Amino acid sequence: MARNLKIRDLTLRDGQQSSFATRMNQAQIDRVLPFYKDAGFYAMEVWGGAVPDSVMRYLNENPWTRLESIHKVVGDVSKLTALSRGRNLFGYAPYTDEIIEGFCRNAIESGLGIMRIFDCLNDVDNVKSTIKYVKKYGGIADCAVCYTVDPKYPKLGFWDKLKGKKNPEPVFTDDYFVNKAKEVAALGADMITIKDMSGLIPPQRVSVLVKKLKAAVNVPIDFHTHCTPGYGLASVYASIAAGVDVVDTNCWWFGGGTGAPALELVYLFCQKLGIDLGVNMEAVAKINEELKSIRSELNLSVFGKDKPAPKAFNPMVDAVPAEVDAQLDRAVKAAQADDFQTLLDAAQKIEAYFGFPAPNELVQKAEIPGGMYSNMVAQLQQLKAEEILPRAMELIPTVRLSAGLPPLVTPTSQIVGAQAVNCAMDEKAGRPMYTNKSSQFVNLVKGEYGKTPVKIDPEFRLKICGFREETPYDVSKYQMQPNPELPEAGGVKLAENEKEVLLLELFPMVAKGYLTGVKKAAYEANKPAEAPKAEAAAAVKTPVTGDVVKAPLPGKLIEYKVKVGDKVEAGQEVLVLEAMKMENAVTAEVSGYVKQLLVAVGENVATDAQLIELSKEAPKAAAAEPAAKKPVTGKVIAAPLPGKVIAIKVKAGDTIAAGQEVAVLEAMKMENSINADFAGTVKQVLVSEGENVATDAALIEVE
Repeated sequence: MARNLKIRDLTLRDGQQSSFATRMNQAQIDRVLPFYKDAGFYAMEVWGGAVPDSVMRYLNENPWTRLESIHKVVGDVSKLTALSRGRNLFGYAPYTDEIIEGFCRNAIESGLGIMRIFDCLNDVDNVKSTIKYVKKYGGIADCAVCYTVDPKYPKLGFWDKLKGKKNPEPVFTDDYFVNKAKEVAALGADMITIKDMSGLIPPQRVSVLVKKLKAAVNVPIDFHTHCTPGYGLASVYASIAAGVDVVDTNCWWFGGGTGAPALELVYLFCQKLGIDLGVNMEAVAKINEELKSIRSELNLSVFGKDKPAPKAFNPMVDAVPAEVDAQLDRAVKAAQADDFQTLLDAAQKIEAYFGFPAPNELVQKAEIPGGMYSNMVAQLQQLKAEEILPRAMELIPTVRLSAGLPPLVTPTSQIVGAQAVNCAMDEKAGRPMYTNKSSQFVNLVKGEYGKTPVKIDPEFRLKICGFREETPYDVSKYQMQPNPELPEAGGVKLAENEKEVLLLELFPMVAKGYLTGVKKAAYEANKPAEAPKAEAAAAVKTPVTGDVVKAPLPGKLIEYKVKVGDKVEAGQEVLVLEAMKMENAVTAEVSGYVKQLLVAVGENVATDAQLIELSKEAPKAAAAEPAAKKPVTGKVIAAPLPGKVIAIKVKAGDTIAAGQEVAVLEAMKMENSINADFAGTVKQVLVSEGENVATDAALIEVE
């Protein structure tokens, strides 16, 4: 009897998220759904991850509608899958069991079949509740064990060894992953995924892990990986040869590169082995016909250009090129003989023939997620400090080990990466490392995210948090988000049903804006018709004669941080440009007054497009300047990096101690505590909450 291998298609969630910034709209989704019903995948990952946030934030669509509309067409032919972060669900805060239960019940009632549950620390306690409620309401609990590697510690020299110094023993061994699988199986996991979110697992390692997991637990094993460092396809081939039950793939036009391997290349390999995928590949070819044009649409809207694509290939009608066929034979033989180097070489040659992106050697050598690396680069570009990137990269192992060696997955990868940047910036400024630390890093060290793989030194916790004891997050103190009535929408509640309440809890800021817009639009649509009024003429932009802020790269303008008449300083953040799946802060290179905003929010712009005009003199119509602050004569607490002041923790007259938190600055997508370097009395607060400030801007005067 032929062996069966199940396929989980990622195209509509992880596929579009990894390569196209999660921008597929409902109309594009609808174009492919009839063919998906015919394709008959075992499972389709369509929800979770960044989808619920992105469809509200960028597409003005309802996340629940996305899930329900897919289920309406596909039905139960394929199990619909979502990705969630255990107790954090889709957000970053730990939620109460009441919220977790309501979320799981509504998701399953809306058509969800499988909930893939992971925790950023592999802390099994954080997935218990989701497993319980997914199973209670008839869903399948797929528990993901996050694959990660031990840091590359610096090599110890002769004198270090002589003094008895040594690097830590490995933590992320085969036994570590097997024991995690046993723990979640004991909690009721219906299947277990090896979740290689960074694509760092080489074929030899996944082969061993698949065999050991199948011997240790009696549930199906799924393998999820990415192709960024170049291991993806070879590792999927190795997992299949090792007996994995399910593999995750993307359809051709969304495959490879930062995403998972292309289904068609897995199909060719399995044909050689006589393995049945249970997928109607003719229907997949029809999906690909639509995806080819959707790929171009997404490229143009997200990146401003149509990026190179692989060669077109349909295994149902196109002959397999002789060169590829020979490499497939090599791959099959190598996989069966555990010749992993040959397997890797053959798989990479197959992808290269079809024009899939080449391996990212930097990510491969650094052994960190590609998204984490690009985040660090973007942060340093915003700070105009790209030259310290090598040092920030060097600091990652130290920062990570000090924080308990968390796996590098959302959100811990961003937290560790941002803190490594902070530490490098501290060094550059001559300050002790960890002078600047994000609130998220403090909470990680405190214990609010859960138990880390290795215990955190109490003295390090004292340094970061001010106390030695691990302090888990207390969900009993959780407060529901405000749900006010909206006068502008006829007095209806912001969230009018349980699903909307859940959106508000999981995505407070994004859902508030989205739901407000929906309610206002519905109210306006139902108002009695009024006599038409003459439309006010749009303001005519005057010729640009002053300095301009230009787009440093192509993208979509998603927010202005200033308005006409505002005074800005050189280095101050003036707008946010969404590009390359990142929110990029754009700063002014010169000081001046905002004369005019040259493009509309939501508009796509090209590199060097003019965005804001600045003038040297204040506009005549500008509002009067606020009362002048007293001259600064005492010591000042300054901003260590550019950002937005989101909280002032002290007021004039307060006595402060050295090390006390006095303000919170939002920068690099993290909340950074600003602490006093000295004791004294607050003479005056020099900035307002919500104000954008440049590096070294004076925030508080102390005497």
